[in-house]
Amino acid sequence: MTQTDADAKPEKERKRRTGPVTFTKQVVGELRKVRWPTRRELITYTIVVIVFVVIMVGYIALVDLGVGEAVTWLYSTLGGGGSGGGGGMPGGAPGGG
Repeated sequence: MTQTDADAKPEKERKRRTGPVTFTKQVVGELRKVRWPTRRELITYTIVVIVFVVIMVGYIALVDLGVGEAVTWLYSTLGGGGSGGGGGMPGGAPGGG
């Protein structure tokens, strides 16, 4: 019978741990390879991120408002007209509708 890759048992080879000095040298070496953005690129990327976040906050706020209004409308339409008087929220907060 032949063994496939799935049937083969993995070899148990222990990798040697890197010491802190070697690790630090490797990190510094990798950081030297990094292409750091220019000041202009950094400002551009920051503005793009801020604009995207503002758009997403607005979108999520609108969806939240829409879902809240839909649930309020659904609640007032299908029932929930109990003895609460006025349909306000508990704690005295005014309800919409």
